[in-house]
Parts: sequence; structure tokens; C-alpha cells
Amino acid sequence: MSSQPAHPTVLIPGPIEFDDEVLKAMSAPSESHVGMPFVNVFGDTLTLLRDLFITSDPNSQPIVLSGSGTLGWDIVAANIVEPGDEVLVLHTGYFGDSFADCLSTYGAKPTQLKAAIGSRPSAEEVEAALKGKKYKAVTVTHTDTSTGVLSDPKEIAEVVKKVSPETLVVVDGVCSVGCEEIRFDEWGLDVVLTASQKAIGAPAGLSIMMLSKRAVDSFKARTVPPGSYFASLKNWLPIMQNYEAKKPSYFATPSPQLVRALNTSLKQILSRPLSERFEQHRAASLKIKDAAEKLGLKQLAADPTHQANGMTALWLPEGLTPADILPHTGKQDVVFAGGLHKEIASRYIRIGSMGVSVTKPELGHIDKAINALESGLLAAGYQVPS
Repeated sequence: MSSQPAHPTVLIPGPIEFDDEVLKAMSAPSESHVGMPFVNVFGDTLTLLRDLFITSDPNSQPIVLSGSGTLGWDIVAANIVEPGDEVLVLHTGYFGDSFADCLSTYGAKPTQLKAAIGSRPSAEEVEAALKGKKYKAVTVTHTDTSTGVLSDPKEIAEVVKKVSPETLVVVDGVCSVGCEEIRFDEWGLDVVLTASQKAIGAPAGLSIMMLSKRAVDSFKARTVPPGSYFASLKNWLPIMQNYEAKKPSYFATPSPQLVRALNTSLKQILSRPLSERFEQHRAASLKIKDAAEKLGLKQLAADPTHQANGMTALWLPEGLTPADILPHTGKQDVVFAGGLHKEIASRYIRIGSMGVSVTKPELGHIDKAINALESGLLAAGYQVPS
């Protein structure tokens, strides 16, 4: 089953459980970050990301930096947009607020288009907002980890192309890349940012991005220097291009062990059609969602078309809080997450369904999650509807 030491099963919206081979790759001995063995692995990793994001455009640019998914926001705010630029932020929870805050930090002017908790801005609302002002970019959180709301980047990109074709489409895919369909070229996306520790299934510590030629050109056309040193594309673009071309290069030290783990995970993900992986995540997610419904629980995202496949956010029964439930699920060796959205954090919990917990059903993680959820509710005094 697994060679890992016994441990509680982590079923939160990231970090997720790891495959044994990914952990084995992580334990590689120390090596030079400019030595050819590592350069070759890093170059291959960047190329594999093109397949993960489904882009064949040689002018698109994959990027892997040491950092969290949040670093992706900084790269966008410090390079792709400039101080004074207007940015439309589509808000579906906590991470819309955070992205807007990051943009403001670098001098951009974000306008948030908000939806009710558990919902997302409609295409019509996005179109109306775009007609009202000239925006340098529109940002969309594909899956908002705080609410489990799934947005539709394809639909958003179509609206942008129709109404404001010069506006860049930026997707926060931290909780979606690897478990939700993303077609970078076909959908006309300009930036997709993500991180290593969620559906990609590698340890935390890598910020991962794909940039379109339009995004790179936007950076090159800046009238002022980038607002960050470490996050500057001026420093990183030539490094990434050299690594992918298998040429040693240096600006700041990467993590050879994390990159090797990412390389192993990407090879596993891409060893079969991505469509199969997406369907497997959808089926596992539905199993959790159907079980929760039978227990009398409702999702924050009430509309099925707004429900993510990599996680599920569940309203708790009246009078119960995460502190009433999670200690009991913990006794079942299952780790769930409490609420994150600041307005409702004490009223719901979040369950992750990503990576090997989904793609290796023999591990039994999804059934374990369902059993722990029911037993946790019962232990907290909840009576399941008959």
C-alpha cells in the first residue's frame, strides 16, 4: 500500500498526501544547482509543465521558483501590471481579497467584483464591469480554497475576448491545477499560477506559473522597473529559458530536492490522459458530496456548477463549530480543515480530495474521509436525519 510511516491521513485542501516515489525523489543527496544532472531535471520539469497546462506555444513561458503559491501574486503584481493599472478581481472568497491586497501593495488599482458567499460573479456581471472601465488584467480564482467555489476561466476568457480583448486573463490555479481542466492555449489564458503542494502532489515550497507571450510582452513593455527584486521577471526569465534549454544558469539558488520531487509527480500525472485524471477527481468529489448530503449537510457552493472537484466546503449543523468536530475526526486519524473565510470561519469545515488520495483508490482515503465525517458528527452530538 505505502512504505510511509503510519500517520494521520491529511485530507485538507493542501498540502495533500504524497506518493512514495515523490518522497523518495525528495530525499536525493545534495547536488550542485548548476551541475548538469540537476539542470537536465529542471529543464525536463519546465517542459513537462507545458503538457500539464496544455500549451504548445513555444512563446509561452513556464516558471518554477522557490516559494509558495502566494509568490505568484507578487510576480503578477510586480511585473505584469504596473503602478496605476486598473485590475478587475473576481471575488469568490478569501483569496480574492488577498490577491487584491497584493496588487494594491505594488501600486495597482484593484476593483473587486464580489458575489454572495458560495457563489461567483456571472458572465453578465463580468461583461458589464469590463464595459465600465479599461482594465489591464482580470483575475479569477479557479477554485477558492476558502469556499470550494469553482469559477469558469474559459467563460471569463471568452467574455474578455469579446468585450476587452486587450485585457490580460490571470488565473489563480493554486487549488485547481492538476485536478480541474485547464487549457492554456485553447482558452486564451495569459497567466496561470499555482503551487507544488496541492493537486500536483509535491511538497510545499515551489511557486509554479505559465505565462503567455502577451503576458511576457506586457512585462517587457513596462514603463517603470519591476517592483520586486526576487520576484522580478527581468532576473528570472533568462534563467528559466536557459534551464529549459539545458544550460546552467544562476540568479538565486533553487531547491534541487523539491524540483526532483516535482519532476517525479509530473511524470506520474502525465503518464495517462489528463481527462482521466480530471474525471477521477470529479467522481471522488461527488462521492464525498453525496455522502455529506445524506448526512444532512449542505455545501457553501450550492450550485453544482460552482462546486470544485478538489475540495468540498460544508456548512456545519446549527450550533456546531469546527472545534466541535475536528478533534473527533482527528481521533480517526483523519485531518480536515476548519473554515477560512473570515465572515463564516466558525460555521463550516473543508475536506480535500486531490492527488494520490483520489488516483490511488486502494489507499482508501475517500472512504476514510466519509467515515470520519459521520463519526465526528455523531461524537459531537449530531443526529443524522433518518
